[in-house]
Amino acid sequence: MTMFRIMLIMLCGVLTVYTAIVIANHGTGLFSVFYGDIAVMAWPGQFNLDFSMLLLLMAIWVAWRHQFSLAGFALALIAGLFGAIFLTLYMFVISIQTQGNVKAMLLGTPRAS
Repeated sequence: MTMFRIMLIMLCGVLTVYTAIVIANHGTGLFSVFYGDIAVMAWPGQFNLDFSMLLLLMAIWVAWRHQFSLAGFALALIAGLFGAIFLTLYMFVISIQTQGNVKAMLLGTPRAS
């Protein structure tokens, strides 16, 4: 579990630095570029559509893991907006909360019991 947590922190760090550089060089106009690529219907758009579906699945999993509670929906919204930066931090936190119990990490503590 220690190696998994180290990997999560490294992934989050790399993506955070990369994101900061992109914002510094190109601004925060992500959505117009992102959805513009989808509208063109070329490979960048295909990748963005695929990625959007992964974000949706991740958000649904987070809401489900929290039994579709208000907190679960709030976390799902954050998951959908922040992607892997959210997921790496979320997995790190729940790995500590569940003391490395993978079943509890994936299902939530009530379902894992």
